[in-house]
Amino acid sequence: MMGVVYRDLKPENVLVREDGHIMLSDFDLSLRCRVSPTLVQSSADSSCKISSYCIEPSCIDPACKLPVCVEPSCLQPSCLKPRFFNPKTATANKTEKPNLALPVLVAEPTTARSMSFVGTHEYLAPEIIRGDGHDSAVDWWTFGIFLYELILGRTPFKGSGNRETLFNVAGQPLKFSEGSSLSFAAKDLIRGLLMKDPQKRLGFKRGATEIKQHPFFETVNWALIRSTHPPEIPKPVDLLSLNLAFNSSLAPTSNRATGSDRSSGPFLDFEFF
Repeated sequence: MMGVVYRDLKPENVLVREDGHIMLSDFDLSLRCRVSPTLVQSSADSSCKISSYCIEPSCIDPACKLPVCVEPSCLQPSCLKPRFFNPKTATANKTEKPNLALPVLVAEPTTARSMSFVGTHEYLAPEIIRGDGHDSAVDWWTFGIFLYELILGRTPFKGSGNRETLFNVAGQPLKFSEGSSLSFAAKDLIRGLLMKDPQKRLGFKRGATEIKQHPFFETVNWALIRSTHPPEIPKPVDLLSLNLAFNSSLAPTSNRATGSDRSSGPFLDFEFF
């Protein structure tokens, strides 16, 4: 809604407010764009297309074309259909009129364009590394990296150095560690966000609206998200105790606690900041 391409999403820039909700910080690398909000009409079939397929193409390893390359977690329950069905039900389904979904508001700078090389190495999108120019789709790539790191504790393309990291981002396929307990919806969401071709990336056409409709977020009420009780609310910080501890750390060496007395303070084994 603000017409901003953020371009630097990472855990360090996501802050937790006192009410438990989150907010972004550090807009130094952001690109402010002009945006014209538009209503986009989509059919009900296209809105639920993500959850209706058996095997999503992004779920298959592009380096392997054999059926054995399809992960078991990529098979949806909708693939397991009964062999016998009621012909009356089938006829009724054919004659049933398609329901049209309500139009959705797209108010994001999906047509913005920039040639700047900005961002953090582990979070850079492939099109930035290649120098092709980029648009708002880079934020959905970084969102995919962000989710991957939140769930698995590391970024997917990190190398031994910045050069290897950039090489992995631009040329190596996305892989999930063996034995990871990720759900099908989580893997599919991350795969959709980490498509190296920005035009095939989830969120490229309709922005956040497209991502909110993914099955991974099916239990989220986006209209009331600000009224939702967060799972974790930060406890109040006792600033007086911190101030006293800081002042005591600045005291002369002769007045500082030594030995076992040092461990009685709120900060163990720290004499100064």
